[in-house]
Amino acid sequence: MKIMDFLSQDAIVVDLKSTDKKSAIIELVEVLKDIKKIKKPDEIIDVVLEREKLGSTGIGQGVAIPHGKTDILQEQIGVLGISRKGIEFNSLDGEPVNIIFLLVGPIEVAGQHLKALSKISRLFKDKFLRQAIKDATTKEDVAKIIQQEDAY
Repeated sequence: MKIMDFLSQDAIVVDLKSTDKKSAIIELVEVLKDIKKIKKPDEIIDVVLEREKLGSTGIGQGVAIPHGKTDILQEQIGVLGISRKGIEFNSLDGEPVNIIFLLVGPIEVAGQHLKALSKISRLFKDKFLRQAIKDATTKEDVAKIIQQEDAY
């Protein structure tokens, strides 16, 4: 499984406008709607926000991986947002988040969802990769960085 299997270049936002967790999640889900990956954004937003209530998906080191599963999807779909200012996300380390990778998928493929979350988490453990993504100015550059790292 490669990250670019469920993250299209169109689903990369290099300059999130949001300043808080909820609006960032809404902004990212709207991107999925705009590129025609989803039809019911409100339902996706609800699923992700419900998951956030269980505990923050801010995993630390400036990264958050909000996620959820729903019966309205047939496949894993990701959207990646980069915040230049940083967003308060109740992260495990208390630091603001600059990289948000939102992942949603169908309920019936829980194993695939966990594999995707694990892959994303491993990718963002690399501080040089995190910095390269934060420094990137175009979605093409971000996609290229992920593709290169995903090759290993």
